[in-house]
Amino acid sequence: MSPRKSVAETAATRDRIIESALALASAEGLEGLTIGRLATDLEMSKAGVIGHFGSKEALQLAVLEAAVERFRLRVPARAVGARPGTERLARAFDEWIDYMAGGEGHGGCFLTSVATEFDGRPGPVRDAVLEALAAWSAYVASELNTAVDNRELPERTDVDQLVFELNGVALAADQSIQLHHDPRAPTRARRAIARLLIAP
Repeated sequence: MSPRKSVAETAATRDRIIESALALASAEGLEGLTIGRLATDLEMSKAGVIGHFGSKEALQLAVLEAAVERFRLRVPARAVGARPGTERLARAFDEWIDYMAGGEGHGGCFLTSVATEFDGRPGPVRDAVLEALAAWSAYVASELNTAVDNRELPERTDVDQLVFELNGVALAADQSIQLHHDPRAPTRARRAIARLLIAP
């Protein structure tokens, strides 16, 4: 076996582990990941699974990183073609709501679930969640500032407050979709987002 093929196969196996772990964590929580369960599901040895990461925490961080990238490609990346400001934000939140409602194999919003799971647990996983959520809030704030500059929103707009309210709608939507199985939740969330992004 050539070194290049060996590296490619190692990377492919690592990706397969992460994908399986992401599916499992979406259903049972990131803390619910067990090396034994993954090894059984993937028909690998426990040593073969953990050998790609070194520890359960490193595996959790790799899964979280994959989930963040999936979110980035599924939500803000799909809004790039919209006009900067309120139009782009409305598109991004619309994509996020679709992501929650559709599940795409992983029910609800994985990042929202992990944030709730680790909000009271100091450590690298919580730090990584905070970093991901801070990046999203910075994205929302940037688009809101653009909307203010373009006079789509009033000059006096409290951008930090509006970021808080927009994210609050998304969190409420995720809970209504996941916990209550409310089929009206996506429509309600879109109405709320639209109302918040319309200048008085």
